Amino acid sequence: MGRRYSEITDELRRFIDEQKLFFVATATADSRMNLSPKGMDSLRVLGKNSLLWLNLTGSGNETSAHVQQDPRMTIMFCAFEGAPMILRLYGSARVFHPYDPEWGELIPNFKPLPGARQIFAFSVDLVQTSCGMAVPLMNYVADRDQLQHWAERKGEEGLRQYWFDKNQQSLDGKPTYILGKDA
Repeated sequence: MGRRYSEITDELRRFIDEQKLFFVATATADSRMNLSPKGMDSLRVLGKNSLLWLNLTGSGNETSAHVQQDPRMTIMFCAFEGAPMILRLYGSARVFHPYDPEWGELIPNFKPLPGARQIFAFSVDLVQTSCGMAVPLMNYVADRDQLQHWAERKGEEGLRQYWFDKNQQSLDGKPTYILGKDA
């Protein structure tokens, strides 16, 4: 059944690389918990205890607000095809915005995706597998392209306006700093 590891093994890395969907969970001591599905080829395993994921523009910006106050993060993968398994990565994250100097070093890890707003560098301190026998079998058809088309239609200025209007605070009023600390 379930096992614990101190790092991402080669076998688990292959599992991660095959997944089309992952989930990210964050919270601060005084906020709502946030759990978000992610996809679109936005995750890169860099080593046995580190990974990056590219966060695209969405209706909220909870993860960024939470991580900047409390870096705890859990990333979860589920096998929807093949043998059952759930994989959870526990650790801490840092968020980088396009205005941060590190952005230029990190963004080449990803293919260009319109609407990219943050990169999370995640440091893994615990890896856990569990059975996943209750997770349904499902067939992957394709990535959805609506978010990419929406971001392309918005353009750079439209995205910045959307960030200004919708992405500057979490549901609990915590700042995301999407436009900088002085915005």
